[in-house]
Amino acid sequence: MKGTEALAMALRRSADRCYAVPGYPVSGLAALTGAAITTNEKVALEYALGDSLSGRRAAVIVKHVGLNACADPLVHATAQGLRAGVVVVAGDDVRAAGSDVVQDSRYYGEVARVPVLEPDGETLGPAIEAAFEASETFSRVAIVRVTPGLLDADVETPPVLRTDRPGSLADPDLTMGGRARAADQRTAAMFAWSRSSPLNRFSDGKFRPVTVYPPPADPELLARAVEVGRPFLREHRLLTPPETAGEPERFSSRGFSRTFCRDCPFHPALAILSERGMQATCDAGCAILAMNPPYRVGIATYGLGSSVAVAATGPGVALTGDYALLHSGLNALIDVYERNFPLLCIVFANNQMGMTGGHPIPDVLRYIAWANPVVCNADDIAALRRALSPPREGPRTVVIEGACPEGARHETVAY
Repeated sequence: MKGTEALAMALRRSADRCYAVPGYPVSGLAALTGAAITTNEKVALEYALGDSLSGRRAAVIVKHVGLNACADPLVHATAQGLRAGVVVVAGDDVRAAGSDVVQDSRYYGEVARVPVLEPDGETLGPAIEAAFEASETFSRVAIVRVTPGLLDADVETPPVLRTDRPGSLADPDLTMGGRARAADQRTAAMFAWSRSSPLNRFSDGKFRPVTVYPPPADPELLARAVEVGRPFLREHRLLTPPETAGEPERFSSRGFSRTFCRDCPFHPALAILSERGMQATCDAGCAILAMNPPYRVGIATYGLGSSVAVAATGPGVALTGDYALLHSGLNALIDVYERNFPLLCIVFANNQMGMTGGHPIPDVLRYIAWANPVVCNADDIAALRRALSPPREGPRTVVIEGACPEGARHETVAY
């Protein structure tokens, strides 16, 4: 069979769900897997991360330039963790045969500190399962790079046993700095994983690596590696694991956590969510503070504008700000409404960039009127209680309007 067919077979076996934005050279692969076509690549990865929170493995199929749109949640997931495996299959158009530019997806391994695999015809099936296992072992997304030469080749793909492993979200007691340090510790362990992989081998006197990031062998061996595209392995042959001395910082050792301003208008809404035991994905911005005491309603955050799509396939509740929604969440909201997912999207609307200096932003209601949002004043407790419940069918957007007190600062809570 052709490489595209074998890859589709491997993905259907190892993944529970597939998402894609078609484009050369992976349009055929997207069709063969029956992947759901999403508004953009970022939304596809966010849906996959939501599936991961729900315990489902998910694959995302994109072409090389589409990987650029995934960058924010891709990087965030490395520090924030995941539960079930998430694999991005990136099709690199190495000669710009059907693309505007040439790009090498392996470099995202270094940017996001994620495992990157590049199978050949002999290792294609095992490499897909190995990518999911690495995603779960190191609690981050894994990337599989494929090129037209592999997709068009005649290959054999033996059956491979699927072996799900439990991933993990970041310890909620860790500060953001602590999460970064803990992620570095797992990155260091990835170096040993790459070097010990049985998928890497010699053939015709040359080293044929499959685990291409982190570097899978000694520098002199990598200099003999067979590569398609840029000399990624030769450029990275001297790379060493990150320094991991010291324990990751915890709220308990630091002595405090941060929370919303004392007079924040959104305290009543947060209290209702907490009282009802509702869990949400949180956007970057003030909403991220809902992960901390005293509310603890947030379970994960994967970057600005990410909460909508992650929640749609995850916990079903998204907590975002009006700026985060305008910044990069609208595409996800559109896609969610098209698919009629049962999502409760809660928007804290304060008409400003609350985390970055209070800069003014446009009125979000002008841009989401098509969603027929429920609009509540932040101090209308009765209206909030009616609105803040998961919808039984389809999505519901609730916009909670409140004015941030001038000059207020986020509070600290003794831990």
